[in-house]
Amino acid sequence: MEFCPKCGAVLVQKKNKDGCPRCRYSAKGKVKIKSTEKMGEKKKVNIVSDKDSEVHPVVELQKPCEKCGNKKAYFWTMQTRASDETETKFFKCIKCAHTWRDYR
Repeated sequence: MEFCPKCGAVLVQKKNKDGCPRCRYSAKGKVKIKSTEKMGEKKKVNIVSDKDSEVHPVVELQKPCEKCGNKKAYFWTMQTRASDETETKFFKCIKCAHTWRDYR
């Protein structure tokens, strides 16, 4: 890439010659534009399993899991109905991953 010696703008190709778009300078010969890019190594993508991604709090249940009888489960809440009604509590068993909800 070449620059105009008068005003410092990048020289562009005009009809037959290369020249400055700001002032009326024209270069003797063709402007050579060269661009390069370095390619680095590909980054490895880490794989996260479903067990590692659970970040919900664990609670002791009053009523055990229906499938395996375990008394500990993850829980989270979500607004599933109108905003003036209570949130729905979801539970997921730590042992067998059975999921159920509580509307109270």
